[in-house]
Amino acid sequence: MLETLSAVWSTIPAPLQDPVALAAPFFLLVIGLEALAAVLLEDERPAGERRTPGGRVVPRRGGYERRDALTSITMGVVSAGTMAAWKGLGLLGYAVLFAYVAPWQLPVDAWWTWALALLGVDFLFYWAHRIAHRVRLVWATHQAHHSSEYFNFSTALRQKWNNSHELVLWAPLPLLGVPPALVFFGFSVSLVYQFFVHTERVDRLWRPVELVFNTPSHHRVHHGSDPEYLDRNYGGILIVWDRFFGSFQPERHRPTYGLTVPVRTYHLLRLQTHEYAAIARDVRAAGTWRERIGYVLGPPGWRPAVVAARPEIAAATTPK
Repeated sequence: MLETLSAVWSTIPAPLQDPVALAAPFFLLVIGLEALAAVLLEDERPAGERRTPGGRVVPRRGGYERRDALTSITMGVVSAGTMAAWKGLGLLGYAVLFAYVAPWQLPVDAWWTWALALLGVDFLFYWAHRIAHRVRLVWATHQAHHSSEYFNFSTALRQKWNNSHELVLWAPLPLLGVPPALVFFGFSVSLVYQFFVHTERVDRLWRPVELVFNTPSHHRVHHGSDPEYLDRNYGGILIVWDRFFGSFQPERHRPTYGLTVPVRTYHLLRLQTHEYAAIARDVRAAGTWRERIGYVLGPPGWRPAVVAARPEIAAATTPK
């Protein structure tokens, strides 16, 4: 069996041999252990009358809901396939940049090339992630990851199916001579690391760690829909980018997870595409090209002043 898996693995082009695929069984094991803890600690019981000021039921800390978890895991399985397809296209473009455009080619066997690749991917991930929250068309690809009102390890697998904008943002690395295989490796390392920050079972870590690295506390803030938590803590592995570029927010209270306007569905396709449909509706209703561009490229929730001043029109839009 192991020989068969090894043979199949060896047929995959080296740049696409994704460490995330090797980590997947361990992900499922950790999810199972956390879900078991939720049962033993009775955290998955209905939250009863505990509600936010807006009327949303607050799940218990560290809790699981079966349909929510299965939806997240299934979205992750599909994402593995779609991401492989996007990375295949990216490999072609990166190979051209690396071979014919880059002024130099960094040695793949040098430790500092690997370090540069990991640091470069993490820095560019910060900006790709920030853009995904500030440009509505890109937010449409990312919002499904934020759609769960639970925050547990299964939520980490609730991934987008379209990561094309990330491929564009990583392009400076092969352009500067980083081997394409190391670009993809760096992103896989980032994904594996970020799996472990999706939990409420871990409180704050040692202060120097909290100062430098993305942690469960920092990432809980990122998934919060509370006004003070929106669009904060974009970092993947390092949180220093948020501290440096002014997007850091410490965890002051337990976040309210999910989108500001809940989707209320477990339908996979609807979770991935409902924001595209909302953009299309807004563009069709727009009266000028400026408004159309604003609805597509403006931040989520953008609306022209005349619409914002009329609640009956503003209510028809889909803010972040």
